[in-house]
Amino acid sequence: MKVYGITNCNTVKKALDWLKANNVPYEFQDFKKLGVSAEKLQEWDAKAGYEKFLNKQGTTYKQLDPEVKDSIKTKEDALALLQQKTSMIKRPVIEKDGFLFFGFDEGVYSKELL
Repeated sequence: MKVYGITNCNTVKKALDWLKANNVPYEFQDFKKLGVSAEKLQEWDAKAGYEKFLNKQGTTYKQLDPEVKDSIKTKEDALALLQQKTSMIKRPVIEKDGFLFFGFDEGVYSKELL
């Protein structure tokens, strides 16, 4: 299983704590240190649609210039911006055997990851 996120994100911390408490092994990729590939973003988009993981509620998105927000006209525009500003990706991202989930939800984790 692979977990993507940012180490200083409270939601990621909650998710990692839950995984550790439930003895769920995982590999972690820090967006800030390693980024995320265009291919990985395209894969997530194909499975879930970029709207599912473009976090418009977060500080990074809210602080964007209105011109930048208005420039997101296509999927390609959104994915390019997400690759540049990984803090706008809803976190954590969990991948396990075809399962893909964005965010933290104990109920979903218990059902899908245990």
